[in-house]
Amino acid sequence: MKEKSPLQSERITLRAPEISDLDFMFRIENDTRLWVVSACKTPYSRYQLHQYITENRHDIYADRQLRLMIEKSNGETIGAVDLIDFNPSSHRAEVGIVIVEEERGKGYAGETLTLLSRYTKEILDIHQLYAYVYSDNTAAWRLFEKAGFIATATLKEWEYNNGRYKDVSIFQLIMQ
Repeated sequence: MKEKSPLQSERITLRAPEISDLDFMFRIENDTRLWVVSACKTPYSRYQLHQYITENRHDIYADRQLRLMIEKSNGETIGAVDLIDFNPSSHRAEVGIVIVEEERGKGYAGETLTLLSRYTKEILDIHQLYAYVYSDNTAAWRLFEKAGFIATATLKEWEYNNGRYKDVSIFQLIMQ
């Protein structure tokens, strides 16, 4: 019996971006509704995304970040998960995840975090994953808590959004 990759479950596979993902990435990177929960608040061109796919070394130690596409077992790409702000000396990285709207609520995000946690611990030797979540984003709270992350701090008025400041909670997953 063939052993599964740490980046694969029955329903999804986490994989490196391909040129065929260009339109998908263009769609999610330029969806202004997602900018609310993103560090990036500017649009990307197809040219920029093409360069990212073709020129990125896809080495977390060199790039200090890693993007993995979330692909269903039928080959359909439904999202992306990012490790950003990788700190190799402290063995930690921030997590960002997006699932297309029509596939939300089906457990794919939780499954992705489970695979990502296993991969980062077993393969990348990362000790801690963390995420910044708006304190009023109950869906993200449930997602990260279900994946074993713990809300450890609240940053008061941390982000400015739609004319007001919002609190942000830090969720941490420390892997033993």
